Amino acid sequence: MSLPRQRGLTEHAADAAIDTACRLLRLPTIRAEFSDIAAGAVKNQMTYRGFLAELLMAECDDRVRRRSERRIKAAGFPREKSLRAFDFDANPNIDPATIHTLASCEWIKKSQPLCLIDDSGTGKSHMLIALGTEAAMKGYRVRYTLATKLVNELVEAADEKQLNKTIARYGRVDLLCIDELGYMELDRRGAELLFQVLTEREEKNSVAIASNESFGGWTKTFTDPRLCTAIVDRLTFNGTIIETGSDSYRLATTRARAEEHAQAS
Repeated sequence: MSLPRQRGLTEHAADAAIDTACRLLRLPTIRAEFSDIAAGAVKNQMTYRGFLAELLMAECDDRVRRRSERRIKAAGFPREKSLRAFDFDANPNIDPATIHTLASCEWIKKSQPLCLIDDSGTGKSHMLIALGTEAAMKGYRVRYTLATKLVNELVEAADEKQLNKTIARYGRVDLLCIDELGYMELDRRGAELLFQVLTEREEKNSVAIASNESFGGWTKTFTDPRLCTAIVDRLTFNGTIIETGSDSYRLATTRARAEEHAQAS
């Protein structure tokens, strides 16, 4: 399909031609915003090249945003969490400098692991989701899952003769975020299947985990001592370990908000 090209188009005809061209070329942002950008160009006396640059940059910026949104959605995060929303004063055990260094995603580029360890309510899941979101925004493929959900999926895949396919799918993402590791005991089969996923990713793609158990307590989750040692080894080699402490971040945040509310009243 070709568009008629004429000199001296009326404003209405020009708008219609631009709309049709944007549809054909799949440029939704230019289609939606060209009228406002054109008005701004006239007001600011922009050159033709400047106007074209504004149009193209608007499309590029929006395309980057849409891709980030798709990657975040594909990650399967259970809720939105960001580093900006984390109150570091509520948990001084978490060093802001370390977290912002991790947010650069250099560790993912190097296929290194990350472990967030310590008691419930100390901000581990918040950090895990927030750092995973940062990775997705920077172009990395991310997948979030609960440890028990992952193991159950692996067991079902093994029963249906789809294990290799499932392990390969988890192996392809740049960052695998495993939450609530250590909350429940895993039988030997489940632990071995999880070990296969970690082995598939070892030194090739990053794994980030959050656990309410110190490594010494992981024998309650992985009851085979040798398997437990092997799993800890894969999750810590060349990795970053952050101990979030025992004081509840949730409780501290709630108290801080209550105090702010009381002072405002």
